[in-house]
Amino acid sequence: MAKVCWPYFDPEYENFSNRINPPRVSVDNDSCHDCTLIKFDSINKPGILLEVVQILTDLDFIITKAYISSDGGWFMDVFHVTDQQGKKITDSKTIDFIEKALGPKGQSTEGVRSWQGKRVGVHSIGDHTAIELIGRDRPGLLSEISAVLASLQFNVIAAEVWTHNRRIACVLYVNDATNEAMDESKRLSIMEEQLNHILRGCEDDEKVARTSFSMGFTHMDRRLHQMLFADRDYESAGVTTTDCAPSFRPKIRIERIVEKGYSVVSVRCKDRAKLMFDIVCTLTDMQYVVFHATISSEGQYASQEYFIRHMDGCTLDTEGEKERVIKCIEAAIQRRVSEGVSLELCAKDRVGLLSEVTRILRENGLTVSRAGVSTIGEKGLNVFYVRDASGNAVDMKIIEALRKEIGQTLMVNVKRVPGSAKAPAQTGGWAKTSFFFGNLFERFLT
Repeated sequence: MAKVCWPYFDPEYENFSNRINPPRVSVDNDSCHDCTLIKFDSINKPGILLEVVQILTDLDFIITKAYISSDGGWFMDVFHVTDQQGKKITDSKTIDFIEKALGPKGQSTEGVRSWQGKRVGVHSIGDHTAIELIGRDRPGLLSEISAVLASLQFNVIAAEVWTHNRRIACVLYVNDATNEAMDESKRLSIMEEQLNHILRGCEDDEKVARTSFSMGFTHMDRRLHQMLFADRDYESAGVTTTDCAPSFRPKIRIERIVEKGYSVVSVRCKDRAKLMFDIVCTLTDMQYVVFHATISSEGQYASQEYFIRHMDGCTLDTEGEKERVIKCIEAAIQRRVSEGVSLELCAKDRVGLLSEVTRILRENGLTVSRAGVSTIGEKGLNVFYVRDASGNAVDMKIIEALRKEIGQTLMVNVKRVPGSAKAPAQTGGWAKTSFFFGNLFERFLT
């Protein structure tokens, strides 16, 4: 019997183009007086725009302008960026990190993880178990979820919680009191049962709510968009709810350029951090390819244009397709919008900290529309965007009473969220030291 010989394929063949034409990164602080220019050129590949925007977003940069071109085999873009205070990016460690993350070494996950600072797209939190939850939102739900984890002696070391169109999506990183990853299937099974019971209530249907686990790293914001998109939260995006304040309602238009074979998605809305990431993330999830794009900010508003085709090369020809894309982009923009008051809390990390804080919020009649949890060293850092039980602006008397109640054991900072007419000025005992996630990068680098 003849022996069949299969052709040999070099495992490095896929990286051959990158080795011949490695990505080029330039950080320019001389061309513009009010921002830093980051120029990136590389071989074009699927998803590369999202990768680049995700890295810049994770570094908490504000993208004020951007020019994207990837028609053909080459990807070229220019980003005008500032830090959270509107200043140029001048820190040498940060610039070095940009060049490593976007350069040839950053094209592999291992290249990024070898950097000693903050990992791009993941949280440097050691051994953990990732929990993903999605279900119908209701007042006090986050408090009930964190109470279950605390009762089972699991510590929440990082988390992100979004609510939109009466749905809630959470990604939580937890470990046990000994700081070791959970590996006992029985304990996971108990946790899953209790969390599903809370999420589903009387309805035993996976479509209503579900819980899943993993031992790997995940990009929280990216995953939350995917979860809510799969949950079809955009289907009621056209309905005005408390989740969507009128001042944040985006204007989205889709046109077709027949001679160039593109569909042009034009977005104008109130500007905010991570806006470009949210839109590009959604277009990618919908399997659309961005060939060209222009991004600009004018005062409080942002204008963004994307020249797209579907992965199969088709444009958006039917009204149904256009309507679906408009709804999905609108939902992606609104998921991160929060008007009212944000509470920033800092305390020594311990099992049950999140449960304690969310219980106090619930007892004071506050609902959480969005939340973020992080752990740096021995400190637990929590940010909550809150409204009253009816979804309206919070009475400042409640906030003052809350601050007095928990001010003995936690540092509390109250911040005004843009767009809220009744939101208070910054108060609290440590106004000069903000623990908002946009300012955490320097702490990861030190």
